[in-house]
Amino acid sequence: MFQALQYLLKLCSHPLLVTGEKIPDSLSPILLELFPAGSDIVSELHKLHHSPKLVALHEILEECGIGVDNSGSEGAVNVGQHRVLIFAQHKAFLDIIERDLFQTHMKSVTYLRLDGSVASEKRFEIVKAFNSDPTIDVLLLTTHVGGLGLNLTSADTLVFVEHDWNPMRDHQAMDRAHRLGQKKVVNVHRLIMRGTLEEKVMSLQRFKVSVANAVINAENASMKTMNTDQLLDLFASAETSKKGANAVKSSENNSDGDAKLVGSGKRLKSILGGLEELWDQSQYTEEYNLSQFLARLNG
Repeated sequence: MFQALQYLLKLCSHPLLVTGEKIPDSLSPILLELFPAGSDIVSELHKLHHSPKLVALHEILEECGIGVDNSGSEGAVNVGQHRVLIFAQHKAFLDIIERDLFQTHMKSVTYLRLDGSVASEKRFEIVKAFNSDPTIDVLLLTTHVGGLGLNLTSADTLVFVEHDWNPMRDHQAMDRAHRLGQKKVVNVHRLIMRGTLEEKVMSLQRFKVSVANAVINAENASMKTMNTDQLLDLFASAETSKKGANAVKSSENNSDGDAKLVGSGKRLKSILGGLEELWDQSQYTEEYNLSQFLARLNG
């Protein structure tokens, strides 16, 4: 079932993600009906209009002033040019973006790439190069590799061409640009195919975020809501439990275990000594005496 869902999600992004460069025999009769006779099916699928997401991505980049040829206009100056992070779930989709969009339709775009094929020791160099060189327009990333632990505040536009079932992964990827040092307004674009499984995925994301917000709210989000006594009780309880466990362990292995348990008893007395405000037994008996309660009712 999950494989079928993944198949549908890939189909939302690009048909080549499900067919591959070698068309399966089972799909050939269907595709032959969609394309002109004698045409190369794989070459046809590489055309931009077969993926609405690539068309939308092309438009977003042009709106950001990326890949637009301003050489013909006199005095044109790229002021406040945007820099973009493009997140995808699958490395194969980054291959398609790189080949079918950048290398075919937007040859002037300068970009770097960060995914699972990049060695771990080289990833920091790519991040450093992107942050330090403003002439690099785009950074292509997979959510799993580029969504954690990176500081990419030099970018101010994020585009998610694919989406994770877990909303926190996407949110963590957004935080790559929403970090200390960011001086620009960050815009996030999500490319979603209407009327498809992707809308269901986004609905599940919203539901999961709502549940998380209901469980972790302003009242329990941090220790700021705890007073000093409550914080001290946490440390005291942890220290008492640790020392008590050490005392019991020592009693099993050493002959002086009794002395250590006595020490544990002293600590217990010191804890109970802090409970002076509790009632004694006579106060409980007087307060909850049934006869006195009935007498007060009759009086």
